[in-house]
Amino acid sequence: MGDRHPLPPSSPLVLPPEFPSFSLHRTLVLIPVLNEADTIGNVVGELQHRGLSRIRVVDNGSSDGSVDIARDAGAEVLQEPVPGYGRACWRGLQDMPADIEWILFCDGDGSDVLDPLDRFWEAAASGADFILGDRRATADGRIHMTPVQNFGNGLATTLIRLGWGERYGDLGPLRLIRRSALEEIGMRDRGFGWTVEMQIRAAELGLKIVEIPVGYRQRQGGRSKISGTIRGSFQAGTIILSTVGNLYVRRIRREGISPVLLSATLLILGAVLVQPYGDFRFVDHQSSMMVWSTVMLLGFAASWTIKHIRGRWFWGVAIALRLILLFMYPGNDIWRYLWEGYIQNLGFNPFALPPNSPELIPYRTDWWILMNHLHVSAIYPPLTQWGFRLLSAITPSVLLFKSTFIAADLAVCWLLSRKFGYLNTLAYAWNPVILYSFAGGGHYDSWLVLAMVGAWLAWDRGHHYWSALLIGIGGAIKWISFPILFFIAFHKLTNKRQIRKTKELLKSPEEHTQFKQLPGIENKRKGEIVSLKNLDFKSALIILGLGVLPFLLTGLSFCSAESCTFLPLGSSFISNGRSAQLIPYWVSVIFPSTTAEGTNKYYAIPLAIAILFLLKKCKKFATFAESYLFTLLIFSPIIHIWYFSWIVPFSTFSRNLGIRLMSISSFMYFLLQLNTLTDKNWTYSPIERMLMWAPFVAGFFWTKLTETPSPKANSITP
Repeated sequence: MGDRHPLPPSSPLVLPPEFPSFSLHRTLVLIPVLNEADTIGNVVGELQHRGLSRIRVVDNGSSDGSVDIARDAGAEVLQEPVPGYGRACWRGLQDMPADIEWILFCDGDGSDVLDPLDRFWEAAASGADFILGDRRATADGRIHMTPVQNFGNGLATTLIRLGWGERYGDLGPLRLIRRSALEEIGMRDRGFGWTVEMQIRAAELGLKIVEIPVGYRQRQGGRSKISGTIRGSFQAGTIILSTVGNLYVRRIRREGISPVLLSATLLILGAVLVQPYGDFRFVDHQSSMMVWSTVMLLGFAASWTIKHIRGRWFWGVAIALRLILLFMYPGNDIWRYLWEGYIQNLGFNPFALPPNSPELIPYRTDWWILMNHLHVSAIYPPLTQWGFRLLSAITPSVLLFKSTFIAADLAVCWLLSRKFGYLNTLAYAWNPVILYSFAGGGHYDSWLVLAMVGAWLAWDRGHHYWSALLIGIGGAIKWISFPILFFIAFHKLTNKRQIRKTKELLKSPEEHTQFKQLPGIENKRKGEIVSLKNLDFKSALIILGLGVLPFLLTGLSFCSAESCTFLPLGSSFISNGRSAQLIPYWVSVIFPSTTAEGTNKYYAIPLAIAILFLLKKCKKFATFAESYLFTLLIFSPIIHIWYFSWIVPFSTFSRNLGIRLMSISSFMYFLLQLNTLTDKNWTYSPIERMLMWAPFVAGFFWTKLTETPSPKANSITP
């Protein structure tokens, strides 16, 4: 970490141009320029007025006369046709005169206030190696910086402070650096990451760093290299993140920093940074969520490099992350959870009455208006409604509801860690999708995930009836787990294959001889065949019955003599809703008529075909569940980020690359919400949609195509 010697704010000092250790004549000014004809002449003139005579303007492809104006003003002009801020700066550093000892970087758009330069000279004369102008330390600087600039500065300085301990206030373009220090830094970046790399490397090398408050103006002319748009923010953020990430990887390789510490720090910092921005009704919250969630995503990506982790780290970070996000403002689904539990305790049926029903007007709460789809009655299955009712009977509290979701989530962490160990379970326990969905957003899907994981582990231990019952509980919590029940039943039903193979072995003379060597084995195997025959259809029927039982028992409480209303299949939300979908979107591009009302149900056909194929192909519970959920997600017309939480647990077994990548790319979902707030359009561009889905789909199939098939074991081992 560099030594910091901040200078207190004061009026600019009037100092002579020459110091024993600093000379203006040995200072080279470097100004990258792109179409700044309106301002470059004035900038060069002001620098000359302050005693700087050696000024280089590096033209980065201007077409407006900037070159001639700069040359006429007395500057040396160099050409760099390849675009890039860092490339222009690098070109300006080539072939410097041997007597140059200092380089001053500034912009050519007239936005830099040059009055504090005397204080730069004083700091240089006092022994500083690197002097930066801090625009955020002055009122006019903070006012005139654009949202894009604030985005880049906040992100970069926070990450630098986290990774290197250096508390920079800004990435200001006005900076003075000793030539020997710049040569020691060894700049590599040739783009927008130039300033970030310079500041990180200065901290690594322990340079004497000084930040001086400087003013800032709106650019006086030309065009911003990174426009003040959301897209520009993402471009800037991507460059900054990649620069910081590359430099941190280089540091890890050089110093051997613990990947566990790196991952944990980034995850916890990211959780702290995103926690205040859960209320997505405001544009600034959406933007901040997208910016700061990148820190968490980097932390999760860093966890992929961990080779070993102790239980105290695993549990300490997992619990800390959930406690931090417990206090995040929840998604708007939770207000419906509270409402539907609340009105049940008043004696009303949420499947029969939507929130805006006249009958419910006297019972509206302060948070009633926060619910979504006020005209739609309940769509959550009956066991879920029982859960809502029980919790609301205690108190209709967001913290109480979220606490139960976190409890189920941590139970999943415990089950998976017992089965697969702490290292493999990081894919779930430290996963940003899981952290946001349950602890942050407050979505009840952790109840479903717990039921599915319990069913999976029960199946692997041979407890198939318990597995069926747990899947039935999952289906009564959220419909999507029911197809897994057919896998369990189908597996039992097809035990006839085992019967046939056993018969073939008994008929084989060689195997018959082997059986004869073990007393009583032939009769034992014949007894097994009879037993298997009797259990085939009987077991399958029992499994189906156990699977449907929780749904029926809890659903009957919502029935009356006239009707049962707990099957909301005709809901307009289910039959017409669209959100972040993949295949339905591309189908609608080719066939626009597929967006008509009631067309969502047709996607059940390819899903059913896929399920039949998977029933025949998959032999393991986890393989079937993972493949089925992947198919469900890509065919579903309605997708929200928390839906991806359903498939995440199975990556602890398969280590599927697509699921890991999806845990990062799915945060593009928040751009969909941001688009809604900015232009009232609930949709992605095709590029944005592919950025969300392509890593998931490509990585999923890559893992499936490259995984080594397990060897087939003999059906019977004598």
